[in-house]
Amino acid sequence: MLAQLPLLAVETAAEEGKKTVLVMLAVGLLFVAVIALGELTHWLRHRR
Repeated sequence: MLAQLPLLAVETAAEEGKKTVLVMLAVGLLFVAVIALGELTHWLRHRR
């Protein structure tokens, strides 16, 4: 039973690459969200 556990944890290169790409997209989206929030607050403050 314990000998089969490592086989379940092994991922193919394609699965690992897909996870990596999704994490990179999420981080990029986070950066864009922070920049957009900063620009929005700057615009709102300037508009006052």
